Order: sequence, then structure tokens, then C-alpha cells
Amino acid sequence: MKLHEILNQIYPLSQEAAQKILRYSGEIQLSKGHTLLEADKNETSIYFIKKGMVRAFAPKEEKDITFWFGKEGDPIVSMKSYVANLPGYECVELLEDCELYEIKNKDLQQLFLEDIQIANWGRKFAERLLVQTEERLISKLFKSAKERYLELLEENPDFVQRIQLGYIASYLGITQVSLSRIRAEIK
Repeated sequence: MKLHEILNQIYPLSQEAAQKILRYSGEIQLSKGHTLLEADKNETSIYFIKKGMVRAFAPKEEKDITFWFGKEGDPIVSMKSYVANLPGYECVELLEDCELYEIKNKDLQQLFLEDIQIANWGRKFAERLLVQTEERLISKLFKSAKERYLELLEENPDFVQRIQLGYIASYLGITQVSLSRIRAEIK
């Protein structure tokens, strides 16, 4: 997926505005298992997934808690670093070899000051992430693990082939044994 296509999914940009962002972006390739974002670190870049799969998790002594998966076209950002320039709480690990687009926060912030269309894109970007976070929270609070699993399958049927079941169980807030029971029930 091309970066301008990803950007336009968030908010349509003119060719000129898109080119300004593209000038400040770069492509990187990283291997499966790489930790892209680290908890308690002020992240200086945002990323967009060109190819690959990642998971965001909160590190805990006894067991990490997975709370998000990203795939092609998705942004990877520590919102706390992006918005407040403070260390984030999440880690992001690559579940597959990945190709990513990288944009430095400082460059994007400067573009927001220079171009109102890019500033509007940034607002829509933050709004979109806020709504996604709210949807995940509401789902976790009001739906059963089975309902959340069925929702995950409906929205992202490829996840069960691309993500370890232990990570999916963690995302759902259940054990892998409970996930196996749910999977057996719905077959």
C-alpha cells in the first residue's frame, strides 16, 4: 500500500499537501520480533504499515497484555508521545517482517503549522484513533469474549492465520484454553 493511499484513507489531501508529507517520510524494513515502540520511552516518529502485522501490548511482570493489532494501512503511534511529547505506555512488536513508512513527529508538527489542510489531516488522524480506542473500550466492557472474538473474525478474518492464538487470547482478556473452547463452539 502506498503512503499517499494510507494518508487519504484518513482524510483526503490535495496532491500538493500529500507531496509535502511524502518529502518528510522514509521507508524502513524491520524483521519479525523487532520491538518498534518501547514503553516509558518518548517516541519521536509515527509509522504506517506498508506490509506486515504488529501488536501493541502493555508489558506486565507475569504476562504481557495485548490490546491492539495493526496490519497494512494502519498507523503505529504512541499517542502520548505524539500529542503530549511524553513517554508512552505501550510496546509495539512486529509479528511479521514489516515494511513501514516513518515520519518524524517534529516534521509533522511543523507541517501542521504551515499547511491548514495537513493540520486538518492531523486532526482527523487523532479523531480516528480516539474513536477506535473508544470502540475497543466499549467492546471490552459490554461484550462477552465470544462476541469479541466473532467481531474480530468478522472485521479481520486473516488475523487467525497471521497471529498466534496466545496473543489473540490476551487481546480478548481470556486464557488460551478459553479461546480454544470458544473456537470449538463456533465451528
